[in-house]
Amino acid sequence: MTETFAPGPLDRSAKVYIAGHRGLVGSALWRCFDDAGFGNLVGRTSSELDLRDRDATFGFFDEEQPDIVILAAAKVGGIGANSTEPVDFLSDNLRIQLNVLDAALANHVGRLLFLGSSCIYPKFAPQPITEDSLLTGPLEPSNDAYAIAKISGILQVQSVRRQYGLPWISAMPTNLYGPGDNFSRTGSHVLPALIRRYEEARAAGAPVVTNWGSGSPRREFLHVDDMASACLHLLEHYDGPQQVNVGVGEDITIRELAGIVAQEVGYEGRTEWDTTKLDGTPRKLLDVSTLTGLGWQPTIGLSEGIAGVVSGYRRQPVGVRL
Repeated sequence: MTETFAPGPLDRSAKVYIAGHRGLVGSALWRCFDDAGFGNLVGRTSSELDLRDRDATFGFFDEEQPDIVILAAAKVGGIGANSTEPVDFLSDNLRIQLNVLDAALANHVGRLLFLGSSCIYPKFAPQPITEDSLLTGPLEPSNDAYAIAKISGILQVQSVRRQYGLPWISAMPTNLYGPGDNFSRTGSHVLPALIRRYEEARAAGAPVVTNWGSGSPRREFLHVDDMASACLHLLEHYDGPQQVNVGVGEDITIRELAGIVAQEVGYEGRTEWDTTKLDGTPRKLLDVSTLTGLGWQPTIGLSEGIAGVVSGYRRQPVGVRL
């Protein structure tokens, strides 16, 4: 079984299933596709459909028969959660991926995008990280279980392409932030964690904020709305077995990031660093030349994006998870 596929504009009347449509990534994809004129978007909350349940997942696909699938559903968390709950991150993500990808294959879904994470790459991969760095070295131990799950998803997509000829693709975003982020004390990523910490310190008049680690690791940050536009761009312009990096191609230190956050929230106190806490991978910058070579560029600057998230966090609209 093979498919003849030529990248080009997607049919705006096609039924598009966005798995994980209420999360940070999925909600941005929903906004993007809605704005782009897709009139038949499908989503289910985790309470309506547990994607870890194989029978329920297959039943959903049999009923809905989506034309396009974007797999953005995942168990995600920051360095603390990944370090202390590796079994959950491995098991939940493997089950979600296997169920969705197998059900999509059984229903002969013609176009699918699997979303992973830049943590799939080796801890000491040459910088900036190219797509062919995958599986060339050991992973960062603090999130290796999550990374292995995502690598398995990439390989399943590649296997479907080889065995069945379906034009499925994978994209690996860098660190994401934006509306609907997770601001919980135990499960958030670095940027929302910093925003909450500095905003609470500002409101309380606290003289000192203490952050995890040394502040020296370098990270790349992409606004989730830019990520969503990149995903649509890839679905319309790319068809190949290799995962595609999605990012901005620039990074900053966590210490510099903390300074931007402090400025945007208006915190005037002192910042200290707890070097007994994990730093994680020393640097993680993606080579995004494949994506930019397809004609895509980000549009939201980091300070502008952080200011928007701070404003949304202060309003605490529906979707901000505390």
